[in-house]
Amino acid sequence: MRPLITLALMTLPFAAAAQDDADRAAIEAVITDQLADFNARDVQGAWGHASPSIQGIFGTPENFGRMVEQGYPMVWTNSDADFLELRDEGGELHQKVMVDDAEGRAWILDYDMIELPEGWKIDGVQVLPAPDVTA
Repeated sequence: MRPLITLALMTLPFAAAAQDDADRAAIEAVITDQLADFNARDVQGAWGHASPSIQGIFGTPENFGRMVEQGYPMVWTNSDADFLELRDEGGELHQKVMVDDAEGRAWILDYDMIELPEGWKIDGVQVLPAPDVTA
């Protein structure tokens, strides 16, 4: 019996790593899909990636789309999304993403993610200060 317990204990870190990789891939897919939806002006599709709390705040896909267009132009028209760190803060996952806006300027966005029975949803986005790249 002891060899089975040892084997089970040895596989726990690998199972956790596999889950982390699955979460990372799923989160990246949701954000990528929403960014593509905004570029295509598919506000209904983008709305589907927002959490119920975000949907409750804005009420309709149209209100949500107007907010993104006016408040997050680098999300409304974006390119070259690069996924940076995924971090756990008190049990909540946050994904940093660097995107370019319509003029080619780089922005760092921090996505708050929430896992629901139907999958990962975006529960908020903050614009972070751009890194200093001057020499």
